[in-house]
Amino acid sequence: MRTITAALALTAAALTTAIPTASATAPGIPRCTESALTTKASVLAPTRPDVLRVSTTNHTSTPCFIDRVPTVTFGDLDGAAQPDPPTESAPYRLDPGATAYATVRTVTGRPAPAARTAGYVTVAADPSHRGHRFDAAALGAPPTGIRVWSPTTSWWRPTPA
Repeated sequence: MRTITAALALTAAALTTAIPTASATAPGIPRCTESALTTKASVLAPTRPDVLRVSTTNHTSTPCFIDRVPTVTFGDLDGAAQPDPPTESAPYRLDPGATAYATVRTVTGRPAPAARTAGYVTVAADPSHRGHRFDAAALGAPPTGIRVWSPTTSWWRPTPA
């Protein structure tokens, strides 16, 4: 009986520290409020205007969680960037002062004449947040706007790409 109890305790401890791949809630850790985070976005490099780097930083003194994939939308176009690799919603733990990074590819596959442009992008660290709007010019995107065709986003990670 003690062996089973000890094994259950170890399993519970492992699950609480494995928040990036846990279920849709993080036991004992609150969801980050939008006001506790600073979210940023920029074009990765002038030669790569179809790749954005986004980040979010926890400015509280306690850990909190966001969804493991940022929510990125483009102007008034329908839909959001899809996670690559595909995944379900799950919590991603942000410790106090920690920053999470993701890469957004605004054009994937072969652009077709149907490729659209957006004047701004909205980035939210969690789907429960409204997100922060970044105008194309402020991102360093071309003056014509942000080209969009089957956009994808990476999962949050602890270091920039």
